[in-house]
Amino acid sequence: MGTEQFWSHWGWPAATAALGFVYVGLLVRQWIARRKAHQLAWAVGFLFYAVAAVFEAYSEAGGNWDPFIYRIYIVLAASLVGFLGLGTLYLITKKRWIGHAYLIFNLIGLAIFFYGVFTTDLVMDKLVPGITVGGQALGESMTFPRMMSFWFNIPGSLLLLGGSAWSAIKFWPKPEYRYRSWANVLIFIGTLLIAGAGSMARVGTSVGLYPAEMVASAVLLAGFLMAGTLEKGAKTIRAKRIARSAEE
Repeated sequence: MGTEQFWSHWGWPAATAALGFVYVGLLVRQWIARRKAHQLAWAVGFLFYAVAAVFEAYSEAGGNWDPFIYRIYIVLAASLVGFLGLGTLYLITKKRWIGHAYLIFNLIGLAIFFYGVFTTDLVMDKLVPGITVGGQALGESMTFPRMMSFWFNIPGSLLLLGGSAWSAIKFWPKPEYRYRSWANVLIFIGTLLIAGAGSMARVGTSVGLYPAEMVASAVLLAGFLMAGTLEKGAKTIRAKRIARSAEE
């Protein structure tokens, strides 16, 4: 197995898909229990992530990218960051209408993107394993519909990075909640990995994208699991109060 074949092996996206579906399940369970909009938005984003990884693993294992699968794949892979960013926006803002407005923005972009990829002629010599993931089969960079990835990636990445940085700073002065600061550091790193690998793929350097996606999914999952809920910190505070009361 050559170096390029190793880095584009189907096992990488298969592992990414497994991690993605685990997190989708955890988020759906949280949403059922608490009915928070950010949990549902993150579940959608990670569902897109996991399904896109399944398509990568299936296509790399078979050594062939089916045009229909590719059209769906490229939309999911390019838009998932928008929905992860939407979850962060719902979490950090108290004005729900702002989150709803960004949701509509994402849905409009999704409709336009799907229309574009299903009405454009693919560049078939780019529709091969290992290089397809960068969107090159949609045509030249900055042409429609390939440019639609920016609709999701720029605001979504800014929201993820800004939201995680803000949360890390917010919780750091509170020792009982400092675990959430470290969790947001992991989310920040995972977002940078996804954004960086995606940017390299868009300019034609797709070697290493699958491992980067797998590592990013593991880091993001660890961050979100570490963050948990505020209840962990609240329990620590209550335990300290009980201990102080007992001493007095």
